[in-house]
Amino acid sequence: MIKLPKTRTLVLLSLMVCGTYFQTIAQNEGRGNLKYIDPQVGNVGQLLEPTRPTVQLPNQMMRMYPVRKDYLDDQISSFPLIVVSHRLGEAFALKPSIQKISAESYRHQLTWDHDLEVTRPWYYSTYLLDDEVTVQYVPGKKAGIYRFQFPGKGEKNLLFDLYNRGEAEYKFSSANELTGVETYHGDIKVYLYGVFSQKGKFGTVNKGAISNNASVAGNGVKAWIDFSGAQSNDVEFRYAISFVSAEQAKKNFKNELTNVSFDQLKQAGEDAWYKKFSQINVSGGTEAQKRSFYSALYRCYERPVDITEDGKYYSGFDKKIHTTERTFYVDDWTWDTYLAHHPLRTILDPSTEQDILNSYIKMYEQSGWLPTFPVLFGDHACMNGFHSSVMFLDGYNKGLRGFDTLKAYEAMRKNSTDATMLPWRNGPKGALEDFYHEKGYFPALHPGEKETNPMVDNFEKRQAVAVTLGTSYDDWAVAQFAKKLSKSADYEKFMRSSKNYKNLWSSKQMLFMPKDDKGEWINIDPKFDGGMGGREYYDENNGWTYMWQVQHDIPALIDLMCGKQGFENRLDQMFREPIGRSKYELHAKFPDFTGIVGQYSMGNEPSFHIPYLYNFTASPWKTQRQIRLLLDVWFKDNIFGIPGDEDGGGMTAFVVFSSMGFYPVTPGVPVYTIGSPLFASVSINLPNGKQFKLTAKNCSVQNKYIQSAKLNGKTLDTPWFTHEQLVNGAELELEMGPKPNKLWGTGSFNAPEQASAGR
Repeated sequence: MIKLPKTRTLVLLSLMVCGTYFQTIAQNEGRGNLKYIDPQVGNVGQLLEPTRPTVQLPNQMMRMYPVRKDYLDDQISSFPLIVVSHRLGEAFALKPSIQKISAESYRHQLTWDHDLEVTRPWYYSTYLLDDEVTVQYVPGKKAGIYRFQFPGKGEKNLLFDLYNRGEAEYKFSSANELTGVETYHGDIKVYLYGVFSQKGKFGTVNKGAISNNASVAGNGVKAWIDFSGAQSNDVEFRYAISFVSAEQAKKNFKNELTNVSFDQLKQAGEDAWYKKFSQINVSGGTEAQKRSFYSALYRCYERPVDITEDGKYYSGFDKKIHTTERTFYVDDWTWDTYLAHHPLRTILDPSTEQDILNSYIKMYEQSGWLPTFPVLFGDHACMNGFHSSVMFLDGYNKGLRGFDTLKAYEAMRKNSTDATMLPWRNGPKGALEDFYHEKGYFPALHPGEKETNPMVDNFEKRQAVAVTLGTSYDDWAVAQFAKKLSKSADYEKFMRSSKNYKNLWSSKQMLFMPKDDKGEWINIDPKFDGGMGGREYYDENNGWTYMWQVQHDIPALIDLMCGKQGFENRLDQMFREPIGRSKYELHAKFPDFTGIVGQYSMGNEPSFHIPYLYNFTASPWKTQRQIRLLLDVWFKDNIFGIPGDEDGGGMTAFVVFSSMGFYPVTPGVPVYTIGSPLFASVSINLPNGKQFKLTAKNCSVQNKYIQSAKLNGKTLDTPWFTHEQLVNGAELELEMGPKPNKLWGTGSFNAPEQASAGR
């Protein structure tokens, strides 16, 4: 085995001669399962957003990644001191410069080499080719450290800029101390306190004019510090961020960085990730499968983030500073995360999940509405539905009680009865909602018909079928929660509205189709009509995807399709049905419809549960086949390894569940349905001290079909088990083989509670 040279000179030589080898070694640093994590998986998006090589502690607010278009962009524009919100902006831009300070130096792009970049969840390093500067970074919770190694020649400058418009400030308190304020999203102050390892000559920039002034305030201001006169070529910038106050930023600095070195902070970060990644252990499978699995698990700790600072937090829901004894979380996109991300955390970290649910309730108390996409500036009105209701029910039915259940129900009920249902809108209901509550479906417009409701978003449209289906599921969740709280009248009320999806079922088309406000069917091509992303009727996907959006009432959906055989036939048809047009034509109109198999889109969240629906037919083996195909084709361990917008754990939680061999088809029902595990052994160390273990004898790439199963030593002939069994430390034993056992799993078509879930 070749050993990496230790001296700096030989390291540099090895970089120049064999950069790819160096990257492989560096990317595999870390103990245990950490060596399988690669933040670069998915860094090139199929059509839309790539993943970013995010560096942070698990679920902590201090996040960093190099700002560039994607992995293929060979220039970095800047390094943020903090990524404020997932895909919604950064604060305080920083870059090294070896040029003389000028307006042009702030526009200078930093060329990097893919093979000289090291990205680990707790550490980042890159070498800038043109500038010959090495940049390193390690994160804390509210603090971080940048380290810059300048060449012997040229200037040694650090340039500070802004990402957001609005009032800002930079101030040098001394030759090695910097404070700053940047305004995020129009009115949120982000505070900076930082200290340099050396003293330098400093100055500021105002309206393009370079000066030696120690402070500057206004819109678009900048700062700089010059270390050309320093003895060392190495400079560290140690800093902390606060959303509360300038004083709190300084306290965060003191709390985390006092007597803490760069290497110590790096080690603490590795230790934090090691603890998380020691919770799930797998054996068997290929090295590539392990890399895909653990890289997906890493993404599941990217969001939401803890913004609590010394028992205080800023809330964008009422624009106030609050005191708290519990952790407050933001940056959660529920349309994406309620399906698998929240259910996964309920298994791995129920304590954190309870704090997240409690945060949602605080947001309701502060704003008057239960949020759908809670971020730092408040509820980011996005997508459709109130799936936080499903999230609360799922946690409750899995034993979580660390939140105010009565207040949660109050919020769920208010959203269902009083809020607007319009996509990408917040606030009280209007005429279209009144129509829905009276008629039981959201009305759509005919192709070419002009929109008359001024509240409808010009781009997002009405999404009438998607809204009706999603609201039916949400109302079912409200009904089930009402039943738990012995609110029988509400239970009956919301169970009735949970059946509203039936009002849009076309027995002729065997699909959910739109109706106008007169109750007449609207004749469309459900594969392709509806404008960009099908948003006039569906949302990001076509009618074939939304045919299955009745997770809460699968037995009734089976009945609509003329029984189990018809249901199975329809599933088969979906995976085989041709697109009916060229891919470029489809993707020009449905850019989110990626990872395509027939009419199935692996790259979009509403599709996650569909391959598992075979477990409700006489052919569970088809679930096993499809899951293995989808994981193998669309989730490779490389830069193209995510088939759609990942959205901070929304998609990768599907990978984690499916790779382990089971999945929560219906969040809200505490049951998991069995797929086909990638690994011969999976063990989950549960927070209660017990262990769930799944063994798959003879499991391999070819041996993907379940021949027989035992649960806790007893024969299992149903493709499901319960959450209670899991958290009590069950042992699931599967015998795998290369050909399907078409009789296994047919002992019962319906999981416990699922058969009656819609009643």
